[in-house]
Amino acid sequence: MQRSSHPLLADTSFGFVDRNTSSPQIYNPVLVANRDDNHMLKAILHELKRSRSFTFSVAFITTGALGLLKQALIDFPGEGTIITSNYLDFNSPEVFSELLDLPNVQVTIHEDRNSPFHTKAYVFEQAGSSTAIVGSSNLTRNALLVNNEWNLRFSAMPDGDIVDQIHSTLEDQKAHGHPLTQDWIDQYAAHRRPTITLDDLTTDDEKVLPVGEIVPNDMQVEALDAIERVWKSEEKRAVVISATGTGKTILAALAVRQAAPKRFLFIVHREQILDKAIAEFQRVLNFSDAECGKIAGRNKDFDPKYVFATIQSLSRPETLNQLDPHAFDFIVIDEVHRAGAMGYQNIIKHFNPQKLLGLTATPERTDGFNIFELFDHNVPFEIRLQEALESKMLAPFNYYGVTDYTDDRGQSTTDTSDLSKLVEPERIRHLLKMIRQYGHKGEVRGLMFCSSKREAHEMSNLLNQESVNGRILRTKALTGDSSMDEREQTVGLLKAGDIDYILTVDIFNEGIDIPSVNQVVMLRNTQSSIIFTQQLGRGLRKHAGKDHLRVIDFIGNYSNNFLIPIALFGDNSRNKHSIKKRVIEAQNSGAIAGVSSVNFDAIAKERIFASLDQVKLDSFANLKSAFQELEFRLGTTPKRIDFARFDTIDPVLLCTSSNLKGKDRNYWGFIQKLGKVKVLPTVDEGNMLRFLDTEILNGMRPHELILVRELLRKNMLSKKQFKDILEQEGLTNSDFVINSVRQVLTLDFYTEPDRIKFHPILDPQSSGLSPHPEFLNAYQASSTFTEHVDDVIETGLYLARHKYDWASDMKVGKIYSRKDVTRLLNWNKSDIPQNIGGYKLDKATMTCPIFVTYHKDEAISETTKYEDAFLDPSLMRWFTKSKRTMGSPTESKIIHGEADLHLLVKKSDKDNTAFFYLGKVSPSSSRDTQMPGKDAKPVNVVEMKLHLEQPVSDGLFDFFVGDPSMYLEHRRAVPAEPQASLHSTK
Repeated sequence: MQRSSHPLLADTSFGFVDRNTSSPQIYNPVLVANRDDNHMLKAILHELKRSRSFTFSVAFITTGALGLLKQALIDFPGEGTIITSNYLDFNSPEVFSELLDLPNVQVTIHEDRNSPFHTKAYVFEQAGSSTAIVGSSNLTRNALLVNNEWNLRFSAMPDGDIVDQIHSTLEDQKAHGHPLTQDWIDQYAAHRRPTITLDDLTTDDEKVLPVGEIVPNDMQVEALDAIERVWKSEEKRAVVISATGTGKTILAALAVRQAAPKRFLFIVHREQILDKAIAEFQRVLNFSDAECGKIAGRNKDFDPKYVFATIQSLSRPETLNQLDPHAFDFIVIDEVHRAGAMGYQNIIKHFNPQKLLGLTATPERTDGFNIFELFDHNVPFEIRLQEALESKMLAPFNYYGVTDYTDDRGQSTTDTSDLSKLVEPERIRHLLKMIRQYGHKGEVRGLMFCSSKREAHEMSNLLNQESVNGRILRTKALTGDSSMDEREQTVGLLKAGDIDYILTVDIFNEGIDIPSVNQVVMLRNTQSSIIFTQQLGRGLRKHAGKDHLRVIDFIGNYSNNFLIPIALFGDNSRNKHSIKKRVIEAQNSGAIAGVSSVNFDAIAKERIFASLDQVKLDSFANLKSAFQELEFRLGTTPKRIDFARFDTIDPVLLCTSSNLKGKDRNYWGFIQKLGKVKVLPTVDEGNMLRFLDTEILNGMRPHELILVRELLRKNMLSKKQFKDILEQEGLTNSDFVINSVRQVLTLDFYTEPDRIKFHPILDPQSSGLSPHPEFLNAYQASSTFTEHVDDVIETGLYLARHKYDWASDMKVGKIYSRKDVTRLLNWNKSDIPQNIGGYKLDKATMTCPIFVTYHKDEAISETTKYEDAFLDPSLMRWFTKSKRTMGSPTESKIIHGEADLHLLVKKSDKDNTAFFYLGKVSPSSSRDTQMPGKDAKPVNVVEMKLHLEQPVSDGLFDFFVGDPSMYLEHRRAVPAEPQASLHSTK
């Protein structure tokens, strides 16, 4: 279908006149209603990426919303204007201070009392067009992400009347306003009397209860029911896994209230949290002081109904021996991941309660102790950080990964930087600049995590001589050397607002409860994703007046930077491509886990990716560790499906580890290498499992898995029967697909080297669809082989549903290898060599995948160093193989639209075979040209434009192209050719 001469015209026709109009869908009107990932935050971030200037005219603004947009506004290369007001005195002085400090943003205050300012409009200027988003969303966190809002995004050409109307109205608003100044903020703060608050604008459905009455929330009801089921099944032990800040102590108290024990014991690991635990139990159980006793320090209250003890005091033999093993019928152990220590072991062995409940946020251990075995593998309830954030049990956070100080020689902090480097004046100045830029403007209650005790003390001394936001900094250092009294006194100062930061190393990883902490600064290398999560969790507890937590993480040239996204996204797959994808998606959406956000500046992001490129996440040691963690939890050897269900390591990695050789390169071989089984599969069994684990376990296409499952039930199927089964499953069932599935399972699809290492699953001699006799015999003869095959089928189908959305074809945004692509395009042969020159046409299916390595290695030959490049998110400039012209057979078919073109891109050769699928493309503007060849002699090549059916997401576009400001400069330098690029070449 012919496209209009300008993308905006085509998109306008598509949106307002006829949805069947062919258009690039770049400027089409969209209703942004905060449903799924179609939310206002993503829409604003998208427009900022492609615009040269912007104007926000919005009445209400919160620091939480500014936190979500902070990195995008800092990175914005053009000029911005924000028009807001003091309407109803809603906006806080801290919001105005933060607005005042935004670079390249002019802020106008509208104060017309006779005409209340209540606009909600976001206007963006691109080269040759304007886009506006107008509707109901204020600039608040919930309005951008979760509230039920209606906002219409539409675009217009510069000469359009609506553009004049919008610009005229904005100019009028500015004319009736005045520039924001610090003097005005000071006066506003002095006289502010808000008539509505943020709570009036939120949609959180929180229960309002009478004072003193504790009613379990939905999460706690679910947990209590699960715990009760454990007790009713006559089990005596259970462990609950609950993220830091989710109310483990209250949950334990509710569980005790539900069980109504005659006597109860609660064990903690630090005395300073004992009184807080007692207070929370009293709120739930409503017992008197006389019914409560402590075993801590000099207190030895053995007789009360409710006893609270520290591990240090209780584990002493002279104390423990005074207590009858049956003294308590319900015991709760807090932070039970410490239970491998001798003191805990002695206590657990001493007592014999009817119910023993453990509480922890991090059951994974590095010391080899099996917490799950201690509790008979009973885990009635688990809520990790991501789920807790999504459930609004924790305060949302804005994370900023910023580049650590880099000196004039380009050197930054590393794993081995000495103290002088860490506290040099330039780094201190950089730290202060980042705190001003990313941190809270109002009252800060912060924690700084340093790399050493010496750094904490020296940094504290230096910071106390500096100012932030017009106020002298007040900090104190606390380390493991600090006395208990000093710790309690310093924490008290922070809670009271008498100091701004506590600087420490790791004593606040757990056990310290300071709900008012609203800022966390990380100045050290991340050595463990568990510790990172614990330190992040110090600021995630909800607190009155705390809108969100801000986290400023200084990212140097550390080898362990890859641990940061693993911790932030809870991705334990050990699959670096999966982790990269999580980072890209977070940048694209702007939000994770509900209403939190993760942002990296350009250099910090590249350091994360570089760390991922260098680390070997799928080393045998890592695979063994991941296996052991799940084995500990289950109490038995895990199957493939267990890794998928518990969302731990990617089961395909376990099964295809490079540490396994030949027929043993499958999951059976992996667990045999770990010593879990003694017997290996036969050669044929091993090669069959190697094929199943390597080729179809991933679930990219469920057809093969379904066919194998059905054949093992029925021994033979006709093509018609298989088609009917696929139709019932909601999958494609064309002859091409049926033939492709058959070719794969008979190994006819594969090259000779693959055929040698695999064994066919389907009988190539059968006229119908039947299992290979040797495969069927092995399945029926060996129970172990049967279990493995069934496990592959179950796991593959699980992954097909949960990872690939039960897809029959490639999904845009997913990652595929060349072999995956040819299989999913239903080719009869997989014979695409690695050096195919980037594309190949399959004449049977008339499909042509185009593989682009965006950043070419300098070592490759001149004739393959093509200048492929995105011109915008919907358009790529692409070059064919050398020594080709528009009249060459394959290239001619591509030019004239005779083949379906599929575009796949990877950033560099460091990504190996992992290409992002970007969807179908159509060619235009083809021309014969030349490029330098060997010895600089020119060779023929065809240049053309590839139009993407679906624009590349902003996050992925930045991943490939790099710094968006560099991209904008490139676009300004390259002459636009809108007409030529929007017509098909004939």
